[in-house]
Amino acid sequence: MINSNSTRTPTAKFVSGLETADNLPVAQNPLYYAWRRFLGNRGAVFSGSILLVIVLMAIFAPLITPTSYEEQKFLTENLSFPSAEHWFGVDDLGRDFYTRIVYGARISLSIGFVAAAFSVLVGLPLGALAGYYGGAVDWFIMRVIEIFSVVPPLMAALLFAALAGGGFVSIVIIAALFGWVQVCLLVRGQVMAFRNKEFIRAAQALGATPRYVIYRHLIPNSISPVIVGFVQAIPLAMMLEAGLSFLGVGIAPPLPSWGQMINLGIGFMFFYWHLALFPTLALAITVLSTTLFGDGLRDALDPTLKG
Repeated sequence: MINSNSTRTPTAKFVSGLETADNLPVAQNPLYYAWRRFLGNRGAVFSGSILLVIVLMAIFAPLITPTSYEEQKFLTENLSFPSAEHWFGVDDLGRDFYTRIVYGARISLSIGFVAAAFSVLVGLPLGALAGYYGGAVDWFIMRVIEIFSVVPPLMAALLFAALAGGGFVSIVIIAALFGWVQVCLLVRGQVMAFRNKEFIRAAQALGATPRYVIYRHLIPNSISPVIVGFVQAIPLAMMLEAGLSFLGVGIAPPLPSWGQMINLGIGFMFFYWHLALFPTLALAITVLSTTLFGDGLRDALDPTLKG
């Protein structure tokens, strides 16, 4: 009788100091390595944590503020300095300034995220078309990009806002008109790098239409630059909104806007410093955190773009 143990072949064994195939490390998902690279960037992790706190404060604003943003409950204490009762003081109309700062985050972040989403909706297909077809299509789209690149966004935004009357929708449209350029360029570069790959040529040889190749193969492989472009478009939209509101053609009162509050605080700066300081700090911290978070995300998703 043959011993059954003698017919077994070892599955994990070292041969002359070399590992067998069963002992080789298992390949992880690319997102795993991207996550590890992101965690290794302390600045990006710290900035992302701050941004998360700001987003949560904006979402749960009614639960963490003492009054509504338009309630003039402290008229007898107007222009009061920061205190235990009013953390950021009281504005000139008797409204709790901390409340208005928190609700201002809602406006700024909402405009940033919505404008970034529209930027992706415009820039993604245009970048894919330019990168895949090249030639006349690429030339035309690049000329349009050059036009938007040389026009000062704030000047164009002032003109459009003056004609349209300002407001949330107008600012989103203006920010999206200038935010799609960066997304388009990122997607175009990614598509141009992939359009001559073997799997693309194989799909074309099997009779796949350009539409199928773009939407089934090229756009899914361009998700990383799309995410990066989306995050980087947020601070641009926020700065544009703050600039327009500061100049008086953005968000109209009584809706709180950081740019609007900075404009108000400039008139009181030498006597009531808190009215200009706190909205400026809120805007600067949010924009800086979003920018550093976007840079860290870019380096994690595509290390070749680092630096």
